[in-house]
Amino acid sequence: MSNKSFKNIIKEGIRDSFIIWKEEFRNVIHDAGVIIFFIVAPFAYPLLYCFIYDNEVAKEVCMVVVDDCNTPQSREFSRLCDATRDVRIVGKASNMEEAKHMLREKKAYGIMMIPSDFSKKIVRDEKTYVVLYSDMSSLLYYKAFLVTLTDVSLEMGKDIQIERMAGLSNREQEVLTAPIEYEDVTYFNPQNGFASFLIPAVLILVIQQTMLMGIALLSGAAKDKNTYRDLLPIQRHYRGTFRIVFGKSLCYLMIYSVVAVYLLWCVPIIFSLPQMGDGFAILELIFPFLLSCIFFSLTIVSFVRDRESSFVIFIFMSLILLFLSGISWPASVVPWYWKSISYLFPSTFGIQGFIKMNTMGATLNQVSFEYTALWIQTFFYFIGAFLVFRWQIIRSEKIYRKNKHV
Repeated sequence: MSNKSFKNIIKEGIRDSFIIWKEEFRNVIHDAGVIIFFIVAPFAYPLLYCFIYDNEVAKEVCMVVVDDCNTPQSREFSRLCDATRDVRIVGKASNMEEAKHMLREKKAYGIMMIPSDFSKKIVRDEKTYVVLYSDMSSLLYYKAFLVTLTDVSLEMGKDIQIERMAGLSNREQEVLTAPIEYEDVTYFNPQNGFASFLIPAVLILVIQQTMLMGIALLSGAAKDKNTYRDLLPIQRHYRGTFRIVFGKSLCYLMIYSVVAVYLLWCVPIIFSLPQMGDGFAILELIFPFLLSCIFFSLTIVSFVRDRESSFVIFIFMSLILLFLSGISWPASVVPWYWKSISYLFPSTFGIQGFIKMNTMGATLNQVSFEYTALWIQTFFYFIGAFLVFRWQIIRSEKIYRKNKHV
């Protein structure tokens, strides 16, 4: 092959790829459904999600008290709980039945029952108990109650010890009541917030799922517009399957490069989510993630026969993929067969890698497993997309020739 013919092939390939990119971009902007998934949903959905969890933690959770002791010490215990950030005492019930009635009516979400021998056991220098009943419809309620009661009991116990050390100096009292000083430091999520824990994973999943559904809509539209329900009409097939895959992928990559910057950089800044990673290193991770999502989508959508079915299948998968990512439930206790299934989706490695880098401050070398896995997925799904389009082209040409001869 001469250099001239080789140069002509390169020029023709670039021209065809550019034409396919332009046509695909035109298809995107002229399809309202695709615009919703490619532009509106990625920009609006994270804002809605973040506004819902903007408070990060549950504060002033309502609690009712059943004080069977009714002594200055029991009332002081209730007052200290009410003075904390997390709990608000909304009333006192005369018995447990009355308190349960308040729980059923959602006037309170927890019951603190102080037994009748509470003060008596303190005077006798015996261990006493306070019983907590919590509405488990939300674990955040239970967490707020448990942390508050634990902190108040420790603080009150310390004060009781100090009262019994009247003859000692302040320093001696301090050493006896708190011989070891400690500081509670929460790594990577200083506020213990729900948004800081969950939103980064959701942002990555939004990229994959909106891209998948948008490309599925484009695929369904392409199949509806031609006789043989293929991904591309026969008269618009260009030489070289690679050009088709490359042109389409370039269109999606350009759109989602902007979307990814907004989701993974702007949204965390707007809502003050933890950002500890190096921005350029995160971009190195996100690049193979976007490519793997694009080729994954192009491979999967070949099995979608119409536009409507994509809504049922892919939206249903979103919650499952969040569970499989190892964020909402620890990856170490996920059964091996579910973990194996999760490795088929780019979101699994994208979520793990992004959280380690952005939230925990890891370097690219420290997420080499996720980074390598994304490149492997990119390679295999590119082969899958290539074969899918190649098979569609060959099938269309055979049917076209057969009908032409007939």
